[in-house]
Parts: sequence; C-alpha cells; structure tokens
Amino acid sequence: MNLGLSDRTALVCSSTGGIGEAIARTLAEEGASTVVCGRRGQRATKIAAGLPSAVGVEVDSLSEDGPAKLFEATVAAFGPPDVLVLNGPGPKPAPAVDVDSADIDAALDATLRQHIRLVSLALPAMRERGWGRILAVGSSGIAAPLPNLALSNLGRAALAGYLKTLAAEVAADGVTVNLLLPGRIETDRTAAVDASNAERSGRTTAEVEEASIATIPARRYGRPDEFAAAAAFLCSAPASYVTGTALRCDGGLVRNL
Repeated sequence: MNLGLSDRTALVCSSTGGIGEAIARTLAEEGASTVVCGRRGQRATKIAAGLPSAVGVEVDSLSEDGPAKLFEATVAAFGPPDVLVLNGPGPKPAPAVDVDSADIDAALDATLRQHIRLVSLALPAMRERGWGRILAVGSSGIAAPLPNLALSNLGRAALAGYLKTLAAEVAADGVTVNLLLPGRIETDRTAAVDASNAERSGRTTAEVEEASIATIPARRYGRPDEFAAAAAFLCSAPASYVTGTALRCDGGLVRNL
C-alpha cells in the first residue's frame, strides 16, 4: 500500500527511543521528511543521520518555550508539519490514594498541556492546506484504567477527551485526529513500570513480567516496530476517513471491544 507520505513533513515528539523512535523511523522510511526530537540531542542527531530525510532537534518539550522551539525548528528544516505525532514520557507510577496537587500538575504538563500547545501551532497550516494528521500515543488505560498508574490514567484520559472534541471540529478541513493506544510494548517505560510494580508487590521484576504476559492473549509484549506500523497507517493518505478514533495495539490485552 502506498501511504502517500513521500511529500509530507512529520514531527514526532519524544522520538529518541522506544515507541517514538520506531514511529519516526517508519515514517521516514515511508518517505516523510521527519523531525526526531528529545532531550538527548546527540541521540536525536544520530538517529536522524541514519534516515533518508530527517533532522534531529534537542528540546525539552515540557519547558515553557519547548513546543514553540520544536515547531520553529520543524518549519526551518522542512516547513510546517503535515503529520504531528504527540508522544512523551508518562507520569510516575502512583496509586490513586497517594496523588496530590503537585503530582496532578506534573502529570497534566507531561500528558496534556505540551500537546495542546503543539496542536495549536501546527493546526492552522494543516487546515489551510486541507490536509493534516494528528496522532497521539495514548495508553490502554484510556479504555481500562491501569492499577498503580493513576496519574497516567488521569492525564491521558483528559488528552483523549480534548482530541475527540477536536476531531469533529477539523474533519471537514481534511485533518484527522486519532489516538493509538499501546498495551505492553517492549520499551524502557514498560520496564520501569514493571520494576515499580515489583517493588510495590514484593515480587521480582521477572515474576511481574511473567504475570503480565499471562494476561495478554498474544502471550508476549509487543514490539515498537509493530506499534509504529499501525501509527504509520493512521498518519497516511489512505486513512483519510479515519478520525476521532482510539485504536488499540495491545495483543488483545483489553477485553472490551
């Protein structure tokens, strides 16, 4: 299938590792001029150097000027983005009973506010061109809240509500807005959550991983490249009639439809 990305520009947030890096690589391989970014500037530059058409940008997207800096760097390199992939590190693991106001502010900064700022910067040019793709990497916790991840459940649900509302407002302009929800994907974040759950429960990390895999019908954790393939489709030209949707890529982990 021709994804129609060869003349497009893609900005992939937090793409120096894990899911973000896999998405950036896949979009670049499909022909998009791609911006790789994150706090690890050297890592971003190294990844970009190995891709057909890409630049690496060092940026802390949680800083006050981070989203504007990232958007300006994208415009300088390739022009306004046609594809915006919203991604970032999740909040610290925590049970709901331990959440306080400072935790909530930090969680919303990480999972909501920075993304809304980037959308507000990228959206006008998308609407003017009559073509755009906004895709957020969410969490299966949106469909079924996850234990010990109260802050992630809170922030990602808020982002989902915002994006669902936005999707209806810009669909007629040729801009699609979707979420892609990972389950247990082999990333540093997943390893950190497993380690936190192990400490909290008094088990070893290996025991936590084994128990987690037992709940997944596919009987394994997913690979970042598998997730990235689904992301590339949602960012593609053929996906022009898919909007306002949350698609799970979780090996069947969440049991509801």
